[in-house]
Amino acid sequence: MEGPAGWGVPLYRRALDGVPAGASVLDVGCGPGAFAAFALDRGLHVTGIDEDRRAVAAATAAVPRAEFRVGDAHQPGFPDGSFDVVACIQVLAHVTNPLKVLREAARVAVPGGRIVATVWGREEECDVRAFGDSLAAFLPPRDGRRTPGGPPRLTEPDRFRKIAGMAGLDVVALDEVTCAFDYPDEDALLGPLLLSDIGRYAAGRAGPAVVRKTAAAGLARFRTETGGYRLNNLFRVLQARPEGS
Repeated sequence: MEGPAGWGVPLYRRALDGVPAGASVLDVGCGPGAFAAFALDRGLHVTGIDEDRRAVAAATAAVPRAEFRVGDAHQPGFPDGSFDVVACIQVLAHVTNPLKVLREAARVAVPGGRIVATVWGREEECDVRAFGDSLAAFLPPRDGRRTPGGPPRLTEPDRFRKIAGMAGLDVVALDEVTCAFDYPDEDALLGPLLLSDIGRYAAGRAGPAVVRKTAAAGLARFRTETGGYRLNNLFRVLQARPEGS
């Protein structure tokens, strides 16, 4: 599920903390340009790539002062040492080979440059888990929804550090940032849920009305005094530089 507008500001702020105005930034997996817009507002020069042409078109329209192009995070197509900062904001969970993406990030960063990558926290560290929990009666058992075997996920801090080291990065810091997902009302909260994969699956079994009522009850504890909803989610921000620089 996509988060509500503005949810990423604390994450972006931490990712760019200390980056001086005028620095060049490569936004890997730029999506529709939210991070790029934030970076531009801080006086940075931004180039974004994404393999989704629609996302690139949306980013170009939303952030015309940045440069966007269709590109693969595994093969960004820039010369060695092209950027002061290479940012992989919430992209590693969506690529085939996170290790290769981080290696390419190290390659296209200037010597001594910054590579920053962010990932979700563990399920138990994020309130968005409640979306799935609220619909558990209509979904396969949680263990059955996990892919068996394989290495630990990057949501595990030690695994995140290890992958960065294997990619040729010296880890400077691995910080935790909490971002609030704020929804003004029940429609804003449940609308995206009902359109998500789990929402459609649950609705296929029980019907939209039942799913909506059940989800509303399960998420009621996140309701604020103003009638909106707030879900707090933890993210990890890895700050690194190319090895030996």
